[in-house]
Amino acid sequence: MVFTGGGVLALVIVMALFAPMYVRDPMNMDPFKTLQPPSAAMWFGTDNLGRDVFARTVFGARLSLTVGLMVVASTALSGLLIGVIAGYHRGFDSIIMRVMDGLMSIPTILLAMALVSLAGSGLSILIVAITIPQIPSTARLVRSVVLSVRERPYVEAALCGGARAPKVLWRHILPNTIPALMVQSANICASAILTEAGLSFLGAGVSPEIPSLGNMISSSRLYLGLAPLTVFAPGVWLAVTVLAVNLLGDGLRDLFDPRLKRRR
Repeated sequence: MVFTGGGVLALVIVMALFAPMYVRDPMNMDPFKTLQPPSAAMWFGTDNLGRDVFARTVFGARLSLTVGLMVVASTALSGLLIGVIAGYHRGFDSIIMRVMDGLMSIPTILLAMALVSLAGSGLSILIVAITIPQIPSTARLVRSVVLSVRERPYVEAALCGGARAPKVLWRHILPNTIPALMVQSANICASAILTEAGLSFLGAGVSPEIPSLGNMISSSRLYLGLAPLTVFAPGVWLAVTVLAVNLLGDGLRDLFDPRLKRRR
């Protein structure tokens, strides 16, 4: 599953990165070519404003991947820092975990919509709004790993030998959090892509003129009978991208879980 998910995801990323080299301008409108069927020039046809659906789909995937990767990076760093502090320093554990429990009690989509509504729309605001609800689960995961590792004999031996806490964290504890963090990051990336699409569909994401898989589906749903590809193209592209990320995450979990290896 690692190779399948990773291969499909790599293909989507390459297509998104090099989109300006082989697709039309996704913002260009032609009122004389509205709701056109697929053709050699426009593979997925056009939408109700005469824009190239294939170009908008590829650029929409580019936006989704950008949001997903930025959310993963910011969530992993924040969750790692908070989880290490809570797991290694017992005095901060109770306070930090109660804050994380409070954030986890709020539905992700509602918290993201509230932040976007208060701060306004924009890519940076959207990334922050999706990142904050994802931090508690990552912090709790890292904390559980740190609590387990810090009780192992080689960590106690290092501490008894006079090793300082930063060195123990860097050499013995942090490396053990990487496998779990990688698997969690794949799940966060898939969730972030879906959340971004949901917010854009509801009108709380990026501006409507910016290509996004969510707002493409939202703006074209009224024309499903006349031009089904205007809805199906971004929808299928979104599903394939999320499926590839989930397959990659499942493959990484199987790869890093020693219990699954023993069963085989």
